[in-house]
Amino acid sequence: MTKHFFGDTAVLLGRSLRHIMRSLDTIITTTIMPIAFMLLFVFVFGGAINSGSDSYVNYLLPGILIITIASGISYTAFRLFLDMKSGIFERFQSMPISRSSVLWAHVLTSLVAILVSLVVVVAVALLMGFRSGAGVLAWLAVAGILILFTLALTWIAVIPGLSAKSADGAIAFSYPLIFLPFISSAFVPTETMPVPVRVFAEYQPVTSIVNAIRDLFTQQPVDTDIWIALAWCVGILIVACTFAMVTYRRRIS
Repeated sequence: MTKHFFGDTAVLLGRSLRHIMRSLDTIITTTIMPIAFMLLFVFVFGGAINSGSDSYVNYLLPGILIITIASGISYTAFRLFLDMKSGIFERFQSMPISRSSVLWAHVLTSLVAILVSLVVVVAVALLMGFRSGAGVLAWLAVAGILILFTLALTWIAVIPGLSAKSADGAIAFSYPLIFLPFISSAFVPTETMPVPVRVFAEYQPVTSIVNAIRDLFTQQPVDTDIWIALAWCVGILIVACTFAMVTYRRRIS
């Protein structure tokens, strides 16, 4: 059964990746917006923001990476919605393939596309002056956190992709996720915020994830933020995956 699942997922992943390659504008679109935010904040607002860091792009980058992920997952919901409307899921059900492999193929396609976008964003940040003395293990830890967060948000995207009534509805869910980093420590220290906003900012998942990545980049001692970040990522992933599978079974039953 396991071999059957992995084989089916690999075949369907190849199908989805071919679709991505024929429509590279989706990756370009999800990459341009975070880069535009980075340019805007660094070169327009950066001089007026006291982040406590020598280089604002160093302070800013972790939040931009989160925005890149949040903007990329909207296309996962959109692609799933199109597949549902085209009837391809019904055709898959008539074939001897693993049911969950259909969803995993979409999720892994999203992961590949978003990782490409993240690499491009980091490359642009390097051109803008981003520097980090972090070692290989720290970079691997950052990559692990980003991959976990991408998987968690992608499984959230699966739910509206399966249940939305329109393409706009499938995409719209990602808008609050894109703006969540703005109410966190991504752009300014939370200490500068009014008390009600600061309380929300300090206890929402993006802040702990951003702080953990920032500490890894700047070679600071990693405190409880990294464990809180991992707990958020794993918790969201488990809950979202469970609800997505339930929604999928209901739709194809």
